Amino acid sequence: MNSRNKYGYLFIAPFFIVFSIFGIYPILLSLYMSFTDYKGIGSPFNANWVGLQQYARLLKDTYFLQAFINTWKIWGVNIILQLALALILAVIFSDVRLKLKGVSLYRAIFYLPNLMTVSSVALLFLFILDWQHGALNGLLLKAGFISKPVNWLGQPQTAQLSVSLIQTWLWFGHTFIIIFAGIEGISKDYFEAAMIDGASRTQTFFKVTLPLLKPIMIYVVITSLIGGLQLFEIPFLMSQNGLGGPEGSLVTMVLYLYNQAFKYRNFGYAAAVAYGLFFIILIFSIFVFKGMFKEEA
Repeated sequence: MNSRNKYGYLFIAPFFIVFSIFGIYPILLSLYMSFTDYKGIGSPFNANWVGLQQYARLLKDTYFLQAFINTWKIWGVNIILQLALALILAVIFSDVRLKLKGVSLYRAIFYLPNLMTVSSVALLFLFILDWQHGALNGLLLKAGFISKPVNWLGQPQTAQLSVSLIQTWLWFGHTFIIIFAGIEGISKDYFEAAMIDGASRTQTFFKVTLPLLKPIMIYVVITSLIGGLQLFEIPFLMSQNGLGGPEGSLVTMVLYLYNQAFKYRNFGYAAAVAYGLFFIILIFSIFVFKGMFKEEA
């Protein structure tokens, strides 16, 4: 048995070696860097030790605070629209009274944007939202909804809203499939009992479907929160070389981290921002988890 165990350790050793080199070591190295003034030249171990100065700077950094607010604005609009659309459509498609056909086709169509690369999506919407020759302005002008072209990515409010809607379009299908699967996993006996008791669709939704979907909703919100607070690709690709768009309205926390590290060469401070972001995500994830599982008085 001991001989067999030794062979088992040999089989799992490659995973732990790779994980240690590309997982644990970078985490520990970035933690060390956050206590130094490393500028990206030479070894980080030769950089000056500054203790908690980087974290003190982070707490006073108004630019990071603005990036924090921008991230929440973009994610907030995204998650509200995403959850509302996914929940409504999932309930409609799973309604035993409607018995809709072609559900599998719709699921595939909804999920299709999630299979596209982010760079392709950004390029697509840059053409659509172009204020001079974009398809969106062209359609709105012809329909008479606007009298002159709108610079969607040139104004802070419309730029943030545009990124939120793009994120909703990208991830709505993923959320829909999870919620739809959750509803399908609820026993039909509950819905049939509600029908027999004369409950309306609204009463069935709020008294049966929604309470039983709570674990699924918690999973969706927390995973969306983790991903949303790490938003980077779309704001980076849709702003001027990653500078954050009009008045810095598209500078998210991760984009701010990226700029500090690779544009301004403040690797030590960027590492502190990374750990600050980690604790922000951790705290809010715990808050959401505790809040949604809070027992009713």
